[in-house]
Amino acid sequence: MRRNFLVCSSLIAMLISATVQAGDTKLDPKMIERGRYISQIGGCNDCHTPGYFENGGTTPIQQWLTGDAFGWSGPWGTTYAPNLRIYLKDKSEDEWVKDAKTLQRRPPMPWFNVNAMHEQDLRALYQFVKSFKDLGEQAPAYLPPDKEPPMPFAKFPAPPPEKK
Repeated sequence: MRRNFLVCSSLIAMLISATVQAGDTKLDPKMIERGRYISQIGGCNDCHTPGYFENGGTTPIQQWLTGDAFGWSGPWGTTYAPNLRIYLKDKSEDEWVKDAKTLQRRPPMPWFNVNAMHEQDLRALYQFVKSFKDLGEQAPAYLPPDKEPPMPFAKFPAPPPEKK
């Protein structure tokens, strides 16, 4: 009898932990699907998914939002699209929403578009990202302007000279 109780308790605990992630956020299949849609139409995959832009969006979903080693180089240095799965790994949904509303990043990240997103869209995007079990690898770290990035990277022209 005691053994059956322990087995049942263990199964219940496993079921609860499987449906709850990041600070008691239950993953909702409708929100996950909405987040998938937002990641597509919002352009998230264009930079945060390796090869997505170059292959016309045919990258398998298992690779979505894992960051990229393609650099974006300009007067600010060289930036890389981070792995969003790792970025959100230890954040609660509420923390993500708060962060997203005040997010500021280097080019070419359109952080101002993320700031303008509706809260429910941010929550849906969070749930989509959290639905992936495999986190993937870290993208390369930012390089300051005096460091030459390894290939591949896109070079942006220097800003026009200041008017006097």
